[in-house]
Amino acid sequence: MKANGQHYRTIWINDRDSHVVQIIDQRYLPYQLVIEDVSSVEQMARAIQEMRLRGAGLIGAAAGYGMYLAALNAPRHSAEAFMRAILAAGETLKATRPTAVNLGWAVRRQIAAIRSAEDDLEAKAQAAYDTAQAIADEDAEFCRRIGEHGLAIIEEISRLKNGAPVNILTHCNAGWLAFVDYGTATAPIYAAHDRGLKVHVWVDETRPRNQGARLTAWELGQHGVPHTVIADNVGGHLMQHGLVDMVITGADRVTYTGDVANKIGTYLKALAAHDNHIPFYTALPSSTFDWEMRDGIKEIPVEQRGAAEVKYIDGWLDGEIKTILLTPEGSPAANYGFDVTPARLVTGLITERGICPASAEGILALYPEKR
Repeated sequence: MKANGQHYRTIWINDRDSHVVQIIDQRYLPYQLVIEDVSSVEQMARAIQEMRLRGAGLIGAAAGYGMYLAALNAPRHSAEAFMRAILAAGETLKATRPTAVNLGWAVRRQIAAIRSAEDDLEAKAQAAYDTAQAIADEDAEFCRRIGEHGLAIIEEISRLKNGAPVNILTHCNAGWLAFVDYGTATAPIYAAHDRGLKVHVWVDETRPRNQGARLTAWELGQHGVPHTVIADNVGGHLMQHGLVDMVITGADRVTYTGDVANKIGTYLKALAAHDNHIPFYTALPSSTFDWEMRDGIKEIPVEQRGAAEVKYIDGWLDGEIKTILLTPEGSPAANYGFDVTPARLVTGLITERGICPASAEGILALYPEKR
């Protein structure tokens, strides 16, 4: 998608021979567009851990590129030492964020590709490069397809409203900044806007890191999509008064039975949507499905982050980012990063293969090879 009129992906390699991966450092948005060079698996792990990059699909792509960097820097004196370094790099990356399933999926895919390449270690490094590029390209293409499938839902609501604006509520950032391109929750919105449909997006601020207010609002603005930033607790009120036509969120992990782990607060939006008979959709690529977990509430690990994210807030003041204290200095704070929305509250899942019910039967009908 575009930033300042120029097309960007969130992660890329400009030159195969440069041995440097470039990312958009999202800590500086929406105030500055900062491009960071990453040249080692340790640097990539820090970028993921410190949320310089974030979002399910982008974390997966970053893990893919991280494994490529590991292959570049792994010792060459023996195949055994090379593979030990690769496996250790995979563990380093997987330890950074526990909830998003895409991360482990990308690491496993890279290890399988590197192992299956011919014994020449340079060939294994080439396989790691090819696989990293494939993961990124697939992520972008799958998000584009999600946009096409989700567009049909918005078109139908627009028809029922006789062309009046379709009001869509989002939560957190499941836009192109959370993936390689297009995004998931935003992909249908961009497709509808580009098709000429009238859409308006209610953008939850998404405390404590404010990814909605800072990231989703920024990228919608860059694309010219009408939107309004709201406090997190406004969504239910808007639904009660007929000001929301549908909800679309992303996901960090979805069980094969349809339970959705997403940014903390998603569950409350789903409850409000259910109470007000408003369709609630989750958009995701197949890499976000967990094909082993059945009960999301019991089984999905929920990341708990540092209390400082709750107690302090960042903002732009006098030409730089400032951090200020919000709470009494001595008050403790809890920071649960995600919650799980039960499948019964989800109207449907928008995937690259189409739209399905949030149930094992519905999901496996789209992905029969996973039975």
